[in-house]
Amino acid sequence: MRLYEAVYILDAALDEAAINEKLEKFHALAIRNGGDVVAVDHWANRQLAYPVAKKTTGYYVVAQFRADATALPEFERVIKLDESVMRYLLVLNEGEPTTGMSILAHRPSKPEFLSQDDEEEDDEEEEDDDDQDSPPEFSGGRGRRRRVEGPAIELLNFKDVSTLSRFLTESGKLLPKRTTKVNARFQRQLGRAVKRARYLALIPYVRDHEV
Repeated sequence: MRLYEAVYILDAALDEAAINEKLEKFHALAIRNGGDVVAVDHWANRQLAYPVAKKTTGYYVVAQFRADATALPEFERVIKLDESVMRYLLVLNEGEPTTGMSILAHRPSKPEFLSQDDEEEDDEEEEDDDDQDSPPEFSGGRGRRRRVEGPAIELLNFKDVSTLSRFLTESGKLLPKRTTKVNARFQRQLGRAVKRARYLALIPYVRDHEV
């Protein structure tokens, strides 16, 4: 058994009873081989970062459950056939809470989001990057580098729109590592989190998609 997380965007026109009925149906399939539902968090109706199926709002639900992988194909098949499910994402849960919050480090942090364990590795990769094609650096006045500041993040949550937005340009593109000064491992996590958040209409692909 492994712990999974499912994020659903349901039709905002559904009432609470209909939503709960659908969730019970979905989760019964997911845990049918001996799993269990750990948590269900209703985010309720939210504005989408861009239209999905010509709709600008959706009802978000985040659920975590333990399940046998053999039960998931039928679980996903039924979800895909349900027209009231505008979009969904099923991923392995790595400790992220159901809320849209990341887990911050409990130790003193550096403003660059660098962890001490990865500084040496990051310096080496930074040297390697000089020989490779990379996005242009984000520059402020007189070409000075911009550095994203904030507390160190122990676990980045792909549902944490506030944190993810700090690593995006005004046009919605992901800032390069040279600009943010984060370590290579965090940059990879960041890229994956942004892709998931975009798919779930939590953040726009480009600013023109904002509604």
